[in-house]
Amino acid sequence: MTAAEKTYEPTPAQHVAFIGLGTMGAPMALHLLRAGHHVTVYNRTLAKAQAWVAEHGGELALTPKEAAHGAQIVITCVGNDDDLREVTAGPQGAFHSMLPGSVLVDHTTTSAEVARELALTAGAAGMCFIDAPVSGGNLGAINGVLTVMCGGDPEAFEYVQPVIAAYSRAVTRLGDSGAGQLAKMVNQICVGGVLQGLAEALAFGQRAGLDMHAVLGIISQGAASSWQMVNRGHTMVDGQFDFGFAVDWMRKDLGLVMDEAQRVGAALPVTTLIDQFYAEVQAQGGGRWDTSSLIQRLR
Repeated sequence: MTAAEKTYEPTPAQHVAFIGLGTMGAPMALHLLRAGHHVTVYNRTLAKAQAWVAEHGGELALTPKEAAHGAQIVITCVGNDDDLREVTAGPQGAFHSMLPGSVLVDHTTTSAEVARELALTAGAAGMCFIDAPVSGGNLGAINGVLTVMCGGDPEAFEYVQPVIAAYSRAVTRLGDSGAGQLAKMVNQICVGGVLQGLAEALAFGQRAGLDMHAVLGIISQGAASSWQMVNRGHTMVDGQFDFGFAVDWMRKDLGLVMDEAQRVGAALPVTTLIDQFYAEVQAQGGGRWDTSSLIQRLR
């Protein structure tokens, strides 16, 4: 399914500001436009936002504050905690022009701490903040089938859920502010563990002289199967890592996981080791490779 082929459920048109037109944000914003919403976009690199508007339509804003002016829903998808603070509460941030009763939905993967902090800031001004990190990667964003894990006020969540549905297949509120980010950390722990197991299995099979494409064809039909096996197994065998979620981004996410684990007293021995393995991949020059490149350090 492509962005053009996605079926959109009828929802009332909203005035939506979208801040951050990166690998994930650009296709997500496009789904909103195609679902019939009025979309105003902002991106730190102005040329990228200008090109997006020239190709797809919508309106261009020069600052997050300008983008959020008059918007009922503001959506952010930026890089990290500091980037999020800048586009929300910074001097030209969205919070300075958002209307009372409006909602900011953040799809950035951040710390749970900053989600709680910005929820308090928004609440003090009569607005709501929903932390809503996503899973599914660039292809999930392009095809409009992301999984979205949310934390925040239940009424605000119910209000924004139909809008988020334009680029997702599953949207769930998991608790109060910060719960979405904590759930994303759980997700990344699982992804890292599955990929390391898959990397070891494929490297072992290749060393043993097996036709690993054939092996994947049969074991993907049984108990060993996973999304990573089905979608990344064959490309891992072929040494193709030029798509998907980058190692640099995964290490950023795992850093958040380690910080939170220390705060709550959770032991993560395997995840800690996998983070070190990803550091080795970075040292090999693979920072922009897909996370399935864990297999490269075994070759």
